[in-house]
Amino acid sequence: VQLQASGGGSVQAGGSLRLSCVGSGGDFTDYAIGWFRQAPGKDREFVSAINWGGDIPHYSDSVKGRFAISRDNTKNIVYLDMNKLKSEDTAVYYCGANLYYVDHDADSYESWGQGTQVTVSS
Repeated sequence: VQLQASGGGSVQAGGSLRLSCVGSGGDFTDYAIGWFRQAPGKDREFVSAINWGGDIPHYSDSVKGRFAISRDNTKNIVYLDMNKLKSEDTAVYYCGANLYYVDHDADSYESWGQGTQVTVSS
């Protein structure tokens, strides 16, 4: 499956953004979808993920309570709603597809979107 991420932008601290990850070229419902982010000079880190059915979300401790992940399998899309954004949320955000399970390890994901930049100014 091929993924395309979008929705990034520049916002002030406390603001909100919605990221989208659209899948094509495969059976989207076969895949768990994860969101990861990478800030300059840092490793790619897990943000959130959701199982194929969309009923089991996972979050990192740093975003829990502020971000919400959801998916619409009729549209082959996963959303990441980001609220109460902080300057430390600034990064390039990537969505990845995992054929087998939700995982917090980026190495287990088979496909990646191109990334979308999120910049939060304080």
